[in-house]
Amino acid sequence: MQKSLLVALSGGADSVALLHKLHSGGVRCVAAHCNFHLRGDESDRDEKFVRDLCQRLGVELHVRHFDTAAVAAERGISVEMAARELRYGWFGELLDSLGLPLVAVGHHADDNAETLLLNLVRGTGLRGLGGMTEISGRIYRPLLNFSRTDIENYCAANGLQFITDSTNASDAFRRNRLRHNVIPTLKEINPSLLATVNAAMRRLRGAEKIVEKFAHDFALRAVSTHADELHIDIDM
Repeated sequence: MQKSLLVALSGGADSVALLHKLHSGGVRCVAAHCNFHLRGDESDRDEKFVRDLCQRLGVELHVRHFDTAAVAAERGISVEMAARELRYGWFGELLDSLGLPLVAVGHHADDNAETLLLNLVRGTGLRGLGGMTEISGRIYRPLLNFSRTDIENYCAANGLQFITDSTNASDAFRRNRLRHNVIPTLKEINPSLLATVNAAMRRLRGAEKIVEKFAHDFALRAVSTHADELHIDIDM
């Protein structure tokens, strides 16, 4: 594990547990909080909570304010997509300016199962079926093997307070509709759904690597260029 990490800190159970575990384990953490100004006073409440938490822990904190709704309208994208682009764009800037290698985020096993289902609904290939990985580019996800329940139990066992985003209760978002309606039904069919789905995603990621290696090796043997032409030897 890297000895210094940027930690995305929203104030929710997953990010609070992540920061506490890394910090108490001796990792030098620098926290980053995004105030997207999408929930009025609640957004400011989240920021205050995060500031107080970092002050108690003695963790350096960086906060960035965004007019997310305006950015979404300007770019013609959803507010969710705008928030994602703003968040990770700023994280990249922070990593560069602070000389840190990775940003740790609180994605967990429930998030990964939801991501797989969302990808299936939209249509996807092997990469989408593999879900999220522990390290992707400069993003580090150390909680992927833990469920939302595991994380909340960790918070309770360590006396950690956290805040809840009120929009998590709304079915206006596709992920929430899956979380509240689809996944509970699937768990009635298979109570071990999270473990089963996450194991399947690991196997699919392995299959993707095999296919990628085969395609790469085939290209080396069978593909050549002549002048402005691309030639593929189908007998290879």
